[in-house]
Amino acid sequence: MNENVAGLTPIHRADLDPAEFIKANMRLQPVPSLPEIRLYTAHPGSGLRRLLEPEDGSHEHGAEPQPPYWAYAWAGGAVLARYVLDRPSTVAGRRVLDLGAGSGLVGIAAARAGAREVTAAEIDRNGIVALRLNAEANGVAIIIIGEDISAGPPPSVDVVLAGDVFYGQAVARRIVPFLDRCLAAGIEVLVGDPGRAWLPRRRLRLLGEYQVPDVGGNGGSAPKPSGVFAFLPSEP
Repeated sequence: MNENVAGLTPIHRADLDPAEFIKANMRLQPVPSLPEIRLYTAHPGSGLRRLLEPEDGSHEHGAEPQPPYWAYAWAGGAVLARYVLDRPSTVAGRRVLDLGAGSGLVGIAAARAGAREVTAAEIDRNGIVALRLNAEANGVAIIIIGEDISAGPPPSVDVVLAGDVFYGQAVARRIVPFLDRCLAAGIEVLVGDPGRAWLPRRRLRLLGEYQVPDVGGNGGSAPKPSGVFAFLPSEP
């Protein structure tokens, strides 16, 4: 996922190495509700403003910057990762795509649960760096696709894990047709979500529910009910 961060002074990539910045300024710590997995996570003193840059070099004066998706554990990813770890047969021996991977939490969980191969799709440049660092910190191998794959055919996988991909109308309109193409190719699709506004509820069948914090969604540390769903074909 990608976030256009406003209110920041643009920096040149040569001025700051993202990997070194993340390791020096973010905390490698267990994920709430997922003590098996550690992620580099933002905190009030991490100074992420120095790392982030708008894509076009522009910014809005006075606006508060929004947190990058990859720097926090979102509820949809957390609930999907918890489900996979508790039910390893979901991914064991299978090729898995972590769609809109962010921190890589879901893909890391799939690898830990015995997936044969894990591919993570993430378009944020700093997110790709964080994802690689998080995979290394958890001792798993993940193939990273650093581009938007939603407009094309699905990769050669058996399962798509889509954690918190329905956070906005525009992205939902891109993701649903991609997931339909996955279903048409015989790929199983699982969605993790705490009930975002653009969740296609009529296309989902609830598989499990957990209480997990929604730190990335600015929901704080209080657990909230979040679900794992099977994404279903559209009715004719």
